[in-house]
Amino acid sequence: MSINSQFQTGSFTHRVAVLKSQSMVEIKLAGQDMVEIVAVCPQLSLNSCEVSSGRVNYGGRLIVTVVYTDAEGKLCRIQKGAEFSHYADDERLAPAQRGYCRLVCEREQVRRDGSGFAVAVVVGAEISVYDSAQRSYLSAIDGAICRTDSAKLYSMVNFSGESEVEDDFDCVASDVLIPSAQALVLDCNARAGVVEVSGEIYLALLAVRDGAPVNLDRIIPFKCELPCDEALLSRRACCSAEVKTLNVNCKVNEERGKCTVDFDATLAFSGHFFEEEEVSCVSDAFCADSELNLSFNEEKTTVDTDFKVYSERVGGPCAAKAKIDYTCAFLAAAMPRAEFERTPDGVEGSITATLLYEQGGEVHSTEVNMPFSVALSGLSDSCRTVSVAVCGMSLRQRAEGECEGEAVLKISAADGEEHTVRYVTEATEGAPKSACDSAVSVYIPAAGDGLWETAKRLGESPESIRLSNPDLSFPLSGNERILIYRPKHG
Repeated sequence: MSINSQFQTGSFTHRVAVLKSQSMVEIKLAGQDMVEIVAVCPQLSLNSCEVSSGRVNYGGRLIVTVVYTDAEGKLCRIQKGAEFSHYADDERLAPAQRGYCRLVCEREQVRRDGSGFAVAVVVGAEISVYDSAQRSYLSAIDGAICRTDSAKLYSMVNFSGESEVEDDFDCVASDVLIPSAQALVLDCNARAGVVEVSGEIYLALLAVRDGAPVNLDRIIPFKCELPCDEALLSRRACCSAEVKTLNVNCKVNEERGKCTVDFDATLAFSGHFFEEEEVSCVSDAFCADSELNLSFNEEKTTVDTDFKVYSERVGGPCAAKAKIDYTCAFLAAAMPRAEFERTPDGVEGSITATLLYEQGGEVHSTEVNMPFSVALSGLSDSCRTVSVAVCGMSLRQRAEGECEGEAVLKISAADGEEHTVRYVTEATEGAPKSACDSAVSVYIPAAGDGLWETAKRLGESPESIRLSNPDLSFPLSGNERILIYRPKHG
């Protein structure tokens, strides 16, 4: 008997590649009055990301804010920017694909350049490339005995957008030298036509109070809606946020001894959610009178189910690049940021900050690093997206030459569930099977065999097995005896 396969096809979006690239951007600062640079804050923003044949080209803008001391020991500020472009190669890339790029400042270095300084920044890029593809599966095979399952197939939907966040507040300071900010998404959901995103911005201000530098922290909540025509039903989504632009304007009220701060930031969002389709597909099949050659495909999808938020206080000894002793008076721990890796039970990494201190009547600075390890309870093994922000950091000398730090970490984790579906993509008829002439056969099964496994081994339909052996209970224990009756014809 010849077989006839019935196919079903559909399109879906999948991730083609995740690429990482690095580039060096250098900005030169000219100034005769620059004696020592005490703080550097790089700010990155993405301008473009385009995929071509075998290559993805991306470009952005780097703005560097520098605080330095002049010949009189006064703290001054200068800001300068530069455009940059770079690329990453991969043979899987094609023009029809879409790329999403996340930029991060991996490290910065300051060196003397004649009468001025040069700031070199290593810009890291993580680029996720997506493409549409076709899936094909069998819904039935005429002439074969099929196991047909109800399965859920998923297609990823990507979204991106920008939103403005504004705030105003008072702080006890006479000026703000460097604002730095981190954005953390704490919840994200798709519904008809939009994606709702909410989270917090952790703002750190390196300011001046009574002529000395101080660090001020503030948490700014945000909530926005991103247009998304592909969003139809309510879905849990996964999203990340980057601070694209950051503007802080200060108005000093000398009578009150306060500074009114107007905060304005542009946040860039990118993320995804999954559309779900329930289908009936053939997961296995066989023929009673001939061999059946099957081809399979397996899809594994981690579907986002929940955002889990943690707030952890960490502390411990810090490593400082400069020599610290009791002649150093700590002033501010500026621009703290966390570098981390996912561990089986949480995250571990280090917090890096710029320590400004006074020594001999002059303001100096050094980089400090504090390691941390945090266990995150309640996360599944399918959790892959974790973000960490530093809400504030303080430093002190526990003993001469020993620096100790304390910080608050806000951690957001997008948890998920892994779904696996395996289906038949092609079936071809093979060689005929030799016929059994026995009127009755007795089959001794293996322990744990189910109805389908038993039927496939015997070359009979599950219905006929049930009809001939109504007392069987599946899965089998291995002690059963299964009778197969073959009626005589002719």
